Amino acid sequence: MVNYLLKKSYQLKDLKEIEFKDLWGDNGVFTTMWIFGSPPRILFFKEHINNLIKSTKAYSIIKSSIRSDILKVIEENLDNKIKYNHLLRVALNKNTLSISLRKRIKPKLNFNLKLVNLKRQKPEFKNLKYKEILKHLSKLDNSKSDIGLCHNKKILETGTSNILFVKDKKIFSPINKFYKGITFKFFKLSSSKKSKFFELKFLSFESRSSL
Repeated sequence: MVNYLLKKSYQLKDLKEIEFKDLWGDNGVFTTMWIFGSPPRILFFKEHINNLIKSTKAYSIIKSSIRSDILKVIEENLDNKIKYNHLLRVALNKNTLSISLRKRIKPKLNFNLKLVNLKRQKPEFKNLKYKEILKHLSKLDNSKSDIGLCHNKKILETGTSNILFVKDKKIFSPINKFYKGITFKFFKLSSSKKSKFFELKFLSFESRSSL
């Protein structure tokens, strides 16, 4: 059971507050950002918002003021007196804008993946079709476990993150059929100056021992 510091929903057309809806399973999009410190700061905030706006267009969530509406809702719900170490989630469908804050779980060093035969719908977008993933995650201690999404004996990503392998200063990743997250894109851009970044067609179970 998720313990929220904050959870609110608004009608998208006029920003009137309504009963909270997490929107999981709906035809829409979301982004999750790390918010920390006091006053609060958000890691890669501009990139997250730009990517979210881009995704709303792909899902026909159209409103001329959608960017300013999102920024307004975020600003109104943050408290400069709180020292944050939370995950801020913004989700939208054609009718609703939802925002929530939950405590960020610090991962343990002995972290592991449980492989499941599952891939996300339209993985190029961070969409809300996450119920099957959440079902698996709810059975795990998320401080030390995640799920590895696999399809046709190929590992694509985890339930919450991108997945990379490193060997001899070379970084390996899947090439498609997974969501390329903000941190993934930043890491790829930054690492290209320091080491070679190889995109494999896929990282399969059979080939993983060769990395």
